[in-house]
Amino acid sequence: METVVTTNDPVRLSFLTALLRDAGLAPVLLDGFASVMDGSIGALPRRLAVPSEQAARARLVLQEAGEA
Repeated sequence: METVVTTNDPVRLSFLTALLRDAGLAPVLLDGFASVMDGSIGALPRRLAVPSEQAARARLVLQEAGEA
């Protein structure tokens, strides 16, 4: 797995997850549990990752959407 985005913004994470899924990729949200454990104050960023073989394509999709 490779991280392609790190952010505290849950709306952005939702949008980027949908964007990557629409491109046929398999994004996975990491650190969601740790973020909840900190009281959901947004102190711990969450990571959006994809399988290593999809990382280059994911970065291209994000770049084309103006998100990288």
